[in-house]
Amino acid sequence: MDLYSPAVAERLFAQIGERLGDEVAAVFRRCYLDTLDRTIRMLPDGSVFVVTGDIPAMWLRDSTAQLTPYLHFIADDPQLAETALAVSRRQLEFIRLDPYANAFNATASGAGHHTDQTEMSSWVWERKYEIDSLAYPIQLAHDLWKLTGRTDHLTSFLDAARLVVDLWATEQHHEQRSPYRFQRFDGAPTDTLAREGLGGPVAVTGLTWSGFRPSDDVCAFHNNVPANMFAFVELGHIAEIATAVFDDDGLAGSARALRDEIGRAIAAHGTATSPSGDTIYAYEVDGLGGVLLADDANTPSLLSLPLLGWCAVDDPAYLHTRRFVLSPDNPFYFTGTAAAGVGSPHTPPGMIWPIALAVQGLTARDDEESRDILAVLMRTHAGTGFMHESFHKDDPDAFTREWFSWANAMFCELVLEVAGLRTHRRIPAEAVTR
Repeated sequence: MDLYSPAVAERLFAQIGERLGDEVAAVFRRCYLDTLDRTIRMLPDGSVFVVTGDIPAMWLRDSTAQLTPYLHFIADDPQLAETALAVSRRQLEFIRLDPYANAFNATASGAGHHTDQTEMSSWVWERKYEIDSLAYPIQLAHDLWKLTGRTDHLTSFLDAARLVVDLWATEQHHEQRSPYRFQRFDGAPTDTLAREGLGGPVAVTGLTWSGFRPSDDVCAFHNNVPANMFAFVELGHIAEIATAVFDDDGLAGSARALRDEIGRAIAAHGTATSPSGDTIYAYEVDGLGGVLLADDANTPSLLSLPLLGWCAVDDPAYLHTRRFVLSPDNPFYFTGTAAAGVGSPHTPPGMIWPIALAVQGLTARDDEESRDILAVLMRTHAGTGFMHESFHKDDPDAFTREWFSWANAMFCELVLEVAGLRTHRRIPAEAVTR
């Protein structure tokens, strides 16, 4: 099966060249085709496996984000639509295999981190539990349903969605009810959970617990606020599909009830006061007084909230939070001679992430900021024509991960935004918190 139509892609490249110039079009072409040509593998059951780039495993988070720029064109390219639908089918099957796992193998090969102390299976590459690993596949399934009107990718949706709702409800009471434990003895301190794999203490607040961040680093305080916001949005999507496609009022009611609990908990526990005196969203809290004022480059992040469908770009609470995130008050915001942007404790100090730069451009309220960010990305890819995980604020030739498909996808998404070709946007959730 062909994964996409070259003719449709070539027309897109020509449009980019006409609107933004040949240099941008050349980098866009490389990044756009790389995911389609190098990361995607058709499996015998007709589903699609997507590697992250230089790691031969499929992350539920990354494989959704990697498809982001292609969603705008699936109506014009039936082959591309089939590819995206096949990715969604594989994701839902992986959730059924193990809803606590974040990354999987293409077969039951036993590859990956099998010395970790957790309930591994031969299908699982890594079992770091992260809220977003469950939210992203729901997001993709919902996006594809809305964009194509098709439901054939939803064969496993009810089973997967019930697991998601039940797990998120269980993890509201992590200390008392969770079966999940995780320890890694041969990694960095950010690779393992404290207290023999249980994690740091948390209070019962209505927020749902996460062991790790979207960076795959351990949480400082295990209620990650942007991840809970993402869960809030996707619980609404579960309820919508359960009702409209399957007439399953039971699942829809459970999803809505949990959504409302998480929404109220975000309002009650998810905000803090910034150093400048503004009320902003915290990055992590534990309900016991622990609060982390920061933002990480990996999404879901506080900077990315409008892209998740939590709020609009002009939402007052978001604007206050964004001002904090893009300032020296955020401990992971770095300014140098080459660029300024958000980094991550996942990489060394002073390293800026192209993903975060693209998110900044995509959530800007004026075209000039978006164009400026695109110009930064164009001059910091170290002549490779690809985006990287991160680059040094003073030296773009010093970068991490030469092949990182998620970063390439976010660059493409920003190019489409600046070129006026980005058509798919998520409607902000009707949050009980506002």
